[in-house]
Amino acid sequence: MIQVGQKLPTVTLVQMGAEGPAPITTDELFAGKKAVLFAVPGAFTPTCSAQHLPGFVSNAAAIKAKGVDLIACVSVNDVFVMAGWGKDQNTGDDVVMLADAGGDLAKAVGLEFDLSARGLGVRSMRYAMIIEDGVVTTLNVDESGGLESSSAEAILAAL
Repeated sequence: MIQVGQKLPTVTLVQMGAEGPAPITTDELFAGKKAVLFAVPGAFTPTCSAQHLPGFVSNAAAIKAKGVDLIACVSVNDVFVMAGWGKDQNTGDDVVMLADAGGDLAKAVGLEFDLSARGLGVRSMRYAMIIEDGVVTTLNVDESGGLESSSAEAILAAL
């Protein structure tokens, strides 16, 4: 598992742009910025839709007031699902929705887990991290499946 003080691995993710799906690397996303990246096991899933993403949307102004340039949500889903979920959740420009369709980021940071027995395939664990110029400065992982460590409120307190 990635540790505080380590550089986020270079991985290509996809976001929905004005012209359609647009690949972007983690280097491009996080270089020179203070950012919050949070991961959910799946778009449109109960806890992710009812609490995790909405918490970051409702706390976006307070998080950005602490000097954060970018708030991003990532999931092992395709870019169309992530864009649709963002619209459904009214993320607007407050939270960038990122697709890690092949789970490359989840694997690269050592936070993937297999939910195949539940029909969901390999997904990302629920986590949130604060990243400064590509380096992880805070890492909060919810290994129990709950939403204690990686919530917007927990990240806001860590800032």
